[in-house]
Formats: sequence, C-alpha cells, structure tokens
Amino acid sequence: MTKKVRIGNIVIGGGERIAVQSMTNTKTTDVEGTVKQLAALQAAGCDIARCSVPDSASADALAKIVKSTTMPIVADIHFDYRLAVKAADAGAAKIRINPGNIGDESKVGYLAKYLKERNIPIRIGVNGGSLDKKYEGLPLDEAMCESALEHVALLEKHSFYDIVISVKSSDVVNTVKAYRLLSQKCDYPLHVGVTEAGIYEKGLIKSAIGIGALLCDGIGDTVRVSLTDDPVKEVYAAKEILKAVGRYEGAYAEVVSCPTCARTCIDVQGIATKIEEYARTLDKSVKIAVMGCVVNGIGESKGCDIGVAGGKDKSVIFREGKIIATVNNDEILGELKRQIDKL
Repeated sequence: MTKKVRIGNIVIGGGERIAVQSMTNTKTTDVEGTVKQLAALQAAGCDIARCSVPDSASADALAKIVKSTTMPIVADIHFDYRLAVKAADAGAAKIRINPGNIGDESKVGYLAKYLKERNIPIRIGVNGGSLDKKYEGLPLDEAMCESALEHVALLEKHSFYDIVISVKSSDVVNTVKAYRLLSQKCDYPLHVGVTEAGIYEKGLIKSAIGIGALLCDGIGDTVRVSLTDDPVKEVYAAKEILKAVGRYEGAYAEVVSCPTCARTCIDVQGIATKIEEYARTLDKSVKIAVMGCVVNGIGESKGCDIGVAGGKDKSVIFREGKIIATVNNDEILGELKRQIDKL
C-alpha cells in the first residue's frame, strides 16, 4: 500500500478513495475564465485541478484563483523553480515539477526546504518526451522509472518525503510498463494517466486502456485523463473508467445494452440513450439493462437490477431476473422509468 499524501482538503494514497484530477486550459492570467472553468470541473466531480504557471504574472493570478475555489489547486511548473516558490506563496496545494527541466540540485534542494516548511507536497512528473539525455539507450519505461526514482532520491536527500509520482508517455504500453515497474520500487502515491492522449475519441480509448489496466492491477491513487478537448470531459471520462473497473466510490446508475442484431425488434440505441440520460439524474446504485431480444434478455442480464427484453410487438420488463410486466413496445421507456423509480 502506498503512503498517504495530503493535497489541500484531499488525501490520496494509503487506500483512500482514488481522486479525479484535471487541468485548466484557460490562460491562468485570465482569472475570471479560469475560475469559471474550475467551477465547471468541480461540478462535474473533479477533486483536484492543475493550473499552468509559465510566468510571474500567472503566479500572481494564481493567488486570486486559489481564493475563488474550494478545490485544491496544483501549480504546474517547468524550467524556473522560482515560479514554484511564488505559486506556493499564492496558495497552491501542490507543486508539480518535471525532473527533465527544473534545474540542478541546489535549486531542487532550496525548493524542497521551502515547501517542506509549508507542508506543500511535490509531484514528480516525468514525461517520456522530456527525459534527460543520460537516459538515452534505456527502454522508455525503464528510463522514466529511473528518472523518477533519481529525483525521489534527491528530494529524500533533503529530507523531503511528501511526494507523488507520475511517469507518463503518449505510448500506452510503455506508460503501463513504467508504472508497473515503479510500483515495485517505491511506495509513494502514484498519479496515473496517459499524456498527450489526443482528441476525444482517440484519447479516451488510449486513456481507458492505460489507466484501466493499471487500476485493475491495483496501481494508482489519483487519475487524470488527458484530452485535447473541454477538460470537463476529462472528469466524466475518468469517472467512467473508475466505474468500469469497480474503483468508483459512491452511488451511480449503470446502463448496459446489447449491440443489436437481426433479431432486434425495438430501438435499443434510442431507448438506451434516453435511459442513460435519465440515469444521470438518479442518486442511487442501480444496474439497468436494455436488451434487444430474449436471447440477450433476462439470461444475459440476470445480474442487473432491472431491464427490458425486446419482442416483436411487446416487450418484457424484468427485475432481478424475473418478469414483472409486459408492455407494448411504444410504452417501454415510460414503464421502465416507472419501475426504476420504485427501486
């Protein structure tokens, strides 16, 4: 089990709930726009948000942003350790640094001392595309792992242990291999994700494979889905991945539906889409099945709490594997909702 690290009002690691993260894509100097986006992220279920701090003006703006949200804000720092100091003074709950570009040991040592005095953790964020040249020749997964562990050792040398680690690449296989290797060599909490995953559909697939594989292995204390899209979609995607691997804590309604075939006599896609929309309004744990025929009906979905199995003119509504109603096909949606409400 990994160590616990506190990030503002959120604790990760040590068996705590897996926290969902995202990152703003507004200009940090646009305080109003960034605060508005943070509010949307929090409403979607985001636990921790990261803001880029590329310059001094952004660090100044961060102070105003932090005061306008209850979410812990992580300052994303590259190249200049002094911006990390300013971000800490601005109220950042965590500092993310990249070992490949943050500077020499004296700068890291100064930053470690400064943050330790203020109980602010550091995320060592290793990216496969910005590794030090000394790792050339090593397989990518090993190189990322070694880079992370070298920086951990540097922080530990300065008696800093409030550490979170990530080892991300746009390559799914190497990312998974790197995290698996890292999890065997340290017990710091791991921030997992596939970086630069791409636009929504491609990025979602890559992230689901990479993050999902790691979570199934029991690896990962906080997740971020990286998409070239509205960051709110990252939050929804992360939650769906957590649900799919059984790592989501809290009540939620799940809808399963068959892929349809020539036996199908009802509009499975249309019904499932509307039930999915309805399910988002429910505040209870329930598994709902929308199945196109008797073959993929009660038998295939007997593990569901409630569902419909389509027929030529009439369909059956079933609960826990037993038929509770027979309805005309144009009455399916209304009756299914009514029966869900009774649960």
